[in-house]
Amino acid sequence: MAYEVATLESVSSEGNSQKAVQMGEVEYENLPTTNLLAHMAAGAAAGMLEHTVMYPVDCVKTRMMTVLPSHCAHYSSVPGALVTIARTEKPTTLFRGIGFVALAAGPAHALYFSLYEAMKKVVSDSNSVVSQGIAGTVATVVHDGFMNPVDVVKQRLQMYKSPYRGAVDCIRMVYRSEGVRAFYRSYGTQLCMNVPFQVLHFTSYEYLQDLFNAERHYDPKSHILSGAGAGAFASAVTTPLDVAKTYLNTAEQHRGLQRSQIVRGMVGAFGAIYRQAGVSGCFKGLSARVLFQMPSTAICWSVYETFKYLLGLKDAKPPSSAASQKS
Repeated sequence: MAYEVATLESVSSEGNSQKAVQMGEVEYENLPTTNLLAHMAAGAAAGMLEHTVMYPVDCVKTRMMTVLPSHCAHYSSVPGALVTIARTEKPTTLFRGIGFVALAAGPAHALYFSLYEAMKKVVSDSNSVVSQGIAGTVATVVHDGFMNPVDVVKQRLQMYKSPYRGAVDCIRMVYRSEGVRAFYRSYGTQLCMNVPFQVLHFTSYEYLQDLFNAERHYDPKSHILSGAGAGAFASAVTTPLDVAKTYLNTAEQHRGLQRSQIVRGMVGAFGAIYRQAGVSGCFKGLSARVLFQMPSTAICWSVYETFKYLLGLKDAKPPSSAASQKS
């Protein structure tokens, strides 16, 4: 895809002819965006930062969404929870599983963003809400298939008094006692949460970009604001589904349990949550989820757009700079 760097214009005055060069800004949105490796590298960097920078808040979110937590794991606020966990357990507890998640998030987000950009090209109008929704859905289905087992391990390590020594120990013990299906028990619920989340997320981001950055230049401030706003809105709407997913991920269901004791899928999870905590149980951890997603999505979008810009431009000048050419 070509982009305009200069427009040549002939100007004549008093019999002497001379050529002047009128420079136009490099159009950020018209930069070459078909480089698969560029999108994968940008997505990987964005994903790793998104998951690691806010990891302690993610730990708090998991605990606050627990329907029947231990009496020692009741938290009234996110800041209070961070302080309590660091003081009564140890600061490193807030980071249990972070290395495992970071290693998985890189390739998962590389796949996610490259699929998103590729699917936008497949649909006729890449800037329409429909194409953005389709692209986000396809990317989410593939991404979640990769990350769902990682999420199970992560959330079990984040629980209060988790019995696992680390990620490898968790994988081994869960597989031994619950089988491979335990790693995908919440996949349907994850999709039911993440497909609408990502559709709301992407369409909200594009809508806010229309407000803050209509010309689609590379503008870090607009990417941060749009990402934070989109993340807050999408996360608040889908909180009940995250509570159900957390229930399925963290509830141990050994092979010896009776059929009536086994919770299967989203409907079963909501039923169990309602019986144990009522309607309010579906909104446990709402503030933690929003506080986690706002900076996470802001980081993710700003880093992704930055890497896409740098990797796509290569030798070109930034949009705000002008270079002269002589002919």
